[in-house]
Amino acid sequence: MRAMALTRAGSGRVESVTRDTPVPGPGQLLIRVHACGVCRTDLHVVDGDLPDPAIPVVPGHEIVGTVEAIGEGVSGFAPGDRIGVPWLGWSCGECEWCRSGQENLCPAARYTGYQIDGGYADCTIADARFCFALPDGYDDLHAAPLLCAGLIGYRAYRLAGAARPGSGGGRRMRLGLYGFGAAAHIIAQVAAHDDHLVYAFVRPGDEKAADFALSLGARWAGPSNEPPPEPLDAAIIFAPVGSLVPEALARTRPAGTVVCAGIHMSDIPAFPYALLWQERVVRSVANLTRRDAREFLAVAARTPVVTHPRPYPLEDANRALDDLREGRFTGAAVLVP
Repeated sequence: MRAMALTRAGSGRVESVTRDTPVPGPGQLLIRVHACGVCRTDLHVVDGDLPDPAIPVVPGHEIVGTVEAIGEGVSGFAPGDRIGVPWLGWSCGECEWCRSGQENLCPAARYTGYQIDGGYADCTIADARFCFALPDGYDDLHAAPLLCAGLIGYRAYRLAGAARPGSGGGRRMRLGLYGFGAAAHIIAQVAAHDDHLVYAFVRPGDEKAADFALSLGARWAGPSNEPPPEPLDAAIIFAPVGSLVPEALARTRPAGTVVCAGIHMSDIPAFPYALLWQERVVRSVANLTRRDAREFLAVAARTPVVTHPRPYPLEDANRALDDLREGRFTGAAVLVP
C-alpha cells in the first residue's frame, strides 16, 4: 500500500513510502481509506510543535473508509461498513480520568496520526472501540472534516456553554469564533441552527474568509483585532495565536467564557487582571471523547452541516499541508487516495 509518512521529526514534510498492507490484530479493524482530512494538528505533528511523535508515522486523523478485515474479538462491524476514525485512537480505560468519563485526559492515551499510523495512506488499522458509523447524508469527501474539525469544534462549543439538546432552546448567545478555518466553518453552522448569534473574527484583510463566514450564517464578520458590534457571551479561539486570548477577553462580557480550542498555541502575552476580572473564564479543550463523537455525529445528521472540502490526491499531501499552513483556502483540505 501507499502512504505519506513523517520520517524526520520536525521536517515539515511527509515522504512517499510503500508498505505491506497491515493485518488487524485482536480488537482492530483494517480500513480502506477513501478520504482523510488535513487538520491543523497534522501541521503541528509534522512541524515539530508536538513532542515525541512516533517516527516514522503516517499522519491523518479525519479518516473515512470501509472495513476490509476484522480482528479477533470485534463485534458490531462487518466488512464493507463505512466508518470514521478520529484523533483519539486508544485510552487505557482504567485510570481516574477514563473512569470518570474524561478519557480525553488519559495519561496513556494514544492518538491517530501521532503515535498510531493514520489516514495519509491507502489503508490503516484502528481500534474498533474508537471507530464510528457516519451519517448517511455525507459522502466520503464531505464527511472527513467532521471527524476532527467538527468534533473539536463541538467540544469547544459545548464547553463554551452554547450546546443545547436539539435545535434552539435555552438562552440565545452571542458567540465569537476566532480563526475561521475548518472547525469554525462547521460549528458556525451548528450555532446558527441553534439560534445563536455568530461573530466571526478573521485575519485582518482577509475579506474572502469574512464573506465565507457571512455566507454560513454569521451575523457579523471582521478583523480579529477589532471589536464586534456588541459584547460576546463566549468566544472560541481556533487560531493557534496566543495574543488572541487577551483580545477575546476584552470583547467578552462579565461571566463570559473564552475557550482555547487548539492543541498548540503560541505563548499568551501578559495582560491586565482587569480583563479576567468579573468572573470571566479562560479554559482549554483537550482532545475529544467517544461521547463527543456520538453526540456531534448525531447533531451533524440532523442539522445538517455543509462542509466545504478541497480535495487533493494522496501524493499531494505536502501541497495540502503548505496550503493550510499559508491559509490559501477556506473550508477543509481532504486527501483522496
